[in-house]
Amino acid sequence: MTTVISRRHFLAAFGASGLAAATPAWAEAPDASLRPVARGEDLRLRSLATSQDLIAAAKLNGAVSFAVLDMATGAMLDSHAPTLGLPPASVAKALTASYALTALGPNHRFATDLLATGEVRDGVLRGDLVLLGGGDPTLDTDGLAELAAALKAQGVARIEGRFLVCGSALPYARTIDAGQPDHVGYNPAVSGLNLNYNRVHFEWRRGGNGYRISMDARSEAHRPAVRMASMGVIARAAPLYTYHDGEARDEWTVARGALGKSGARWLPVRKPESYAGEVFQVLAGGMGVSLPAPETVVTCPSGTRLARKQSAPLRIVLRDMLKWSTNLTAEIVGQAATKARLGEVVSMRQSADAMSAWARAEFGLSHVALVDHSGLGEASRIASQDMARALYHIRSRLDLKALLKPIPMRDGARKVVQDAPVSVHAKTGTLNFVSGLAGYADLDGGRELVFAIFCGDLDRRAKLTKAQRERPEGGKAWNTRAKILQQALIDRWAVIANT
Repeated sequence: MTTVISRRHFLAAFGASGLAAATPAWAEAPDASLRPVARGEDLRLRSLATSQDLIAAAKLNGAVSFAVLDMATGAMLDSHAPTLGLPPASVAKALTASYALTALGPNHRFATDLLATGEVRDGVLRGDLVLLGGGDPTLDTDGLAELAAALKAQGVARIEGRFLVCGSALPYARTIDAGQPDHVGYNPAVSGLNLNYNRVHFEWRRGGNGYRISMDARSEAHRPAVRMASMGVIARAAPLYTYHDGEARDEWTVARGALGKSGARWLPVRKPESYAGEVFQVLAGGMGVSLPAPETVVTCPSGTRLARKQSAPLRIVLRDMLKWSTNLTAEIVGQAATKARLGEVVSMRQSADAMSAWARAEFGLSHVALVDHSGLGEASRIASQDMARALYHIRSRLDLKALLKPIPMRDGARKVVQDAPVSVHAKTGTLNFVSGLAGYADLDGGRELVFAIFCGDLDRRAKLTKAQRERPEGGKAWNTRAKILQQALIDRWAVIANT
């Protein structure tokens, strides 16, 4: 009964009357249906909205593609434009997680090392100290503080040589997607040495003589100020933020009128090795270990390991990535998987191509071409049929379902439906005028479905300027309608499958 109520709320939200007339030109008949409805059958099926009705009611003015399979047999139960390639957005992270689990294993740990090129005598390191990144996407300031404490515990008070920082374990990329606004924290640089998801914390408070601002590398226990990122408050109407590569630091400005009384936000870091090196120098100094200014190097000299900081097991890293949809983590684990499989990784795009080829070969897919591992790049394409089939095969090989986030069922008013007869574990995906959802649906009685739903108004997205892409007009309302459609489709499948 709860499911029927949910469907009724959905139809009421859009206006159930006149649905057929509102069907846009691109809406075609479903390629398959769960079962035909004959006269005399359950009245709930007779009155159940069709997939076309639901798509028309959503008024997304774009394309919709979905496919749902029976987990027990792999048979296609329902679909609409299943071979149409659309941007997966962050749904791509479900494939990335599977790629990483296959190549690296669930117990893989990323490591960040401190190396010494000479011996330690009388509190002095007679050589260089190297902070060597191993690609850990979860390293934070508290983790660097642990390394600094370990260095002190080795009896080091100062060094005679240089303090070197190396992040060449993975290729450097200035951004994940060059089409994003400069200031969004979810689009940072990528390197083999990453700190705080390569974000710096900008905070401001208005005082009598203007704004007091701070730029720091905060984590739970530490918040050292940094010099490698600076902020200028400028009297202007637009743009909101500007970025300039100052060679030695990231130079930002912000429009004064947009700040208000106080606030804070994370900004992306474009120089991750310099960032990590400066923060480590400050933390070590606070513990009585004197270090010179960090120098970034591409080739790491050989040396003796003094200390190591390891990440949580990959399974935990991926669980958190899928929950919080962290783009940096996806790019790091994807490239690390490619390096493990092929012996080297040249670039983010080359690694994404390798992951797409792996998916096609591993699961027999034909419509998948990704440009990154996070889904942030709008040029990525995957068909709902291929995404659903990949998840079908992954279900029996990997423990991905347990890592996916529970998605509460909601009615048309977006209120959580208590005791809904369907339980969903899935990955969401959101870009401007792009929305996706793919995963698994457990129904009452033990039946399990695997599905993928992609929606996109790509023409509307293409008209956005770079500056409009953080909060475009109409974007939030469009995304809400897409999410209602996704849940209404799942609700429909549950009603029919449980009848």
